[in-house]
Amino acid sequence: MPVSTKTADPKLLEVLVCPLTKAPLEYDAARQELISRQAKLAFPIREGIPIMLVDEARKLD
Repeated sequence: MPVSTKTADPKLLEVLVCPLTKAPLEYDAARQELISRQAKLAFPIREGIPIMLVDEARKLD
């Protein structure tokens, strides 16, 4: 699967919050994920679009 060259819009990342906790998210550019430390979830960014669905999030240890 080819790696996308699209990145998430920085302005959009500033206003997004965790859908569960409403806490701010951390952007992990290397993994293309938005991290919610409180919910212990990582939301994927696919082709520059944050996927803010809990069912799509990866659980953090």
